[in-house]
Amino acid sequence: MNNITIFSDINEISQAVAKKWAVLSEQAISDHGGFHVALSGGSTPAHLYNYLATSAYKQRINWDKTYIYFGDERSVSPDHKESNFKMASDTLLDKVDIPVSQIYRMKAEVAEIEESAVEYAALLKDKLPMSENGESQFDLVLLGMGDDGHTASLFPGTQILQEKSELVRAVFVEKMKTWRMSITFRAINNARNIAVLVTGENKKKVLSKVLETGVANPLYPIMMIQPSGHIEWYIDAAAASGV
Repeated sequence: MNNITIFSDINEISQAVAKKWAVLSEQAISDHGGFHVALSGGSTPAHLYNYLATSAYKQRINWDKTYIYFGDERSVSPDHKESNFKMASDTLLDKVDIPVSQIYRMKAEVAEIEESAVEYAALLKDKLPMSENGESQFDLVLLGMGDDGHTASLFPGTQILQEKSELVRAVFVEKMKTWRMSITFRAINNARNIAVLVTGENKKKVLSKVLETGVANPLYPIMMIQPSGHIEWYIDAAAASGV
């Protein structure tokens, strides 16, 4: 697995990914007029978003031509403390000059979550630029990794792992007894760029397995990432201690 960088801590990771965000943004806007990015939830991305909201990046990044989507969402209201949308709004989106019309949240709180997932997939097909092979394509997908090897809301043992045709699906996560909405591996693997942020000693055991080469069958969902574009792993020293 290529493009792995180990950093001392989450602050170094945030600085590195913010710089990458700025570069990719400029490239995408030059290429097709906008930067289309899928955000991740979790504490690690929150540090990144806070960094992107500092004065240096508020001025450097063309937020007028930035389009925000979400990699997954919990089945809670957008103002709930566990909402990925709320976290992103509090740390980044409310602090930069991005048009509200260019922020596309997942409506996972509705009873008809499966229908809402179909609508979000249709939105992606309508809004995202197309790849050379005709696939809807994010310019950047931000991902994390759980200590069970999940990424986005692609958890071990869930049916969404087998989804081949749709870009977004609703999924019931049995161990949490709750519904979620998530982009699928089709959407992830077709992205121009993927950034995986992994921090914390609790991830080291799984990460050591994930980064093994020559594994025939994926042990964890995150190992099902088979990108057609570019992928980079940003790992802190604690998570890398088992590698």
